[in-house]
Amino acid sequence: MAVDANLRTIRDKVEAGERLSFEDGLTLEASRDVLEIGSLANLVRERKNGNLAFYNVNTHINPTNVCVYTCDFCAFRADLDEPKAYVMYRDQITERARQASERGATEIHIVGGLHHKLKLDYYMDVIRWIKEVDSEIHVKAYTAVEIEFFAKITRVSTEEVLKRLVDAGLNSLPGGGAEIFHPEVREKVCGAKATTEQWLDVHRTAHRLGLHSNATMLYGHIDKPVHRIDHLVRLRELQDETGGFQTFIPLAFHPDNSEMSEIPRPSGMMDLKTMAISRLMLDNFPHIKAYWIMLGIKTAQVALSFGADDLDGTVVHEKIYHEAGADTPQEMTTAEIRRIIQEAGRDPIERDTLYREIRRENNRWTAGAKIKTPALAVLNN
Repeated sequence: MAVDANLRTIRDKVEAGERLSFEDGLTLEASRDVLEIGSLANLVRERKNGNLAFYNVNTHINPTNVCVYTCDFCAFRADLDEPKAYVMYRDQITERARQASERGATEIHIVGGLHHKLKLDYYMDVIRWIKEVDSEIHVKAYTAVEIEFFAKITRVSTEEVLKRLVDAGLNSLPGGGAEIFHPEVREKVCGAKATTEQWLDVHRTAHRLGLHSNATMLYGHIDKPVHRIDHLVRLRELQDETGGFQTFIPLAFHPDNSEMSEIPRPSGMMDLKTMAISRLMLDNFPHIKAYWIMLGIKTAQVALSFGADDLDGTVVHEKIYHEAGADTPQEMTTAEIRRIIQEAGRDPIERDTLYREIRRENNRWTAGAKIKTPALAVLNN
């Protein structure tokens, strides 16, 4: 199939290392030539990260599913009086941390509901309880939506909330809660929670305080191409300003058990196309993650040639997306992750949350220097 003229123009820009415009993004969205778009994304991916594909050994903790907000897409939340409602306390948190530590996890990823009867002290204690078990483990905790909620219930600034969490042991922020920034969509699917401006400002503040963070986009529901490109451009602009984002994760919508259950899941083609367009538009993001929990293992494998350079990790105990119908396993072993990376023709490399190479000996791990990629080699010369 011949490449259309518009994509040829975009290829010229990509090969020259030029930034793509908003209009270029819409052109990519309108094109049906997924293989050409994937080829362009792979060019950028290999320019930035060579043949490497990253993974980590991590575990998830969702401290509570009780939430004051009722986002249409969410199947995880519960009201306080529902049978499935829960809160995890010290014994449960420390046991999860102990299990993670014994498995050699380098990261614990914490997100959950916005419980109206829990105070900021509880969320700080969750971090403290983990650090009591293993002071070396990296705690990546609380989305910008959660941080904004903590500020609201505590009546202090988000900066003060972040400082208190850092004092408790917080190491970085996950990228959840971004959903779709454009007001036409955000107001319909999650209008009650943190606004776009609040989400961006939490990450801006975190970066100013020296914290790294990730960013996400939930696609494949009522969003349209213009909404997705708007989302990516806003993230790119903040990254230009702060440089604090590490990884972008496109999240495929899972409709089961949500208020949007009539909407079909995104197709595999949409998954790969969204991954590739994200890599092309976010020229200042070091990494793009194919989150295997949501994409499925096979699609995540293919995504490693469509712009993605990271598969996330072993995960364990993931609840949010499995409540929404994800049929992937709860966890993968490192051997399985390495195998699917190698099958995809990539070189697997274990990283910590800050993309430092992990070295293991006698069931102990240490983090080495930041992993050198082609992009880093250019910066260091």
